[in-house]
Amino acid sequence: MDTIQVDIVSAEGEIFAGPARVVFLPAQEGEVGVYPRHAPLLTMLRPGEVRVQGPDGAEHSFYVGGGALEIQPNHVTVLADTAARGRDLDEAAALAAKQRAEEALASRLDKISYAEARAELARAIAQLKLIQKLRKLKA
Repeated sequence: MDTIQVDIVSAEGEIFAGPARVVFLPAQEGEVGVYPRHAPLLTMLRPGEVRVQGPDGAEHSFYVGGGALEIQPNHVTVLADTAARGRDLDEAAALAAKQRAEEALASRLDKISYAEARAELARAIAQLKLIQKLRKLKA
């Protein structure tokens, strides 16, 4: 069985390194599915879920807050702004971040603060979606 090496790293350190059958990533223009022998690609990531299906078929979920993606025929490298294992996400913190971002967007902001608030809102929403998805899988 063919596999592709996957490395997910952030400023905090390595989150995941290992082989996979397939990887699904939130690229800037939409979700990307990567199988072994994929064409080379460099693109930016948006906040969202990275799903890694291991050689045994087990699926692992990770949150990335954006970053860069490099795909080579036998290697996927995710350089995430922030990253965490799906099971390690804190729902209360994500809800608080979402509320702060919504309040900031509702007030009069300069363009830079507005962009930062929108980015924080996107990250919080992505975390909450992953938390809800993982909760449904456990049920």
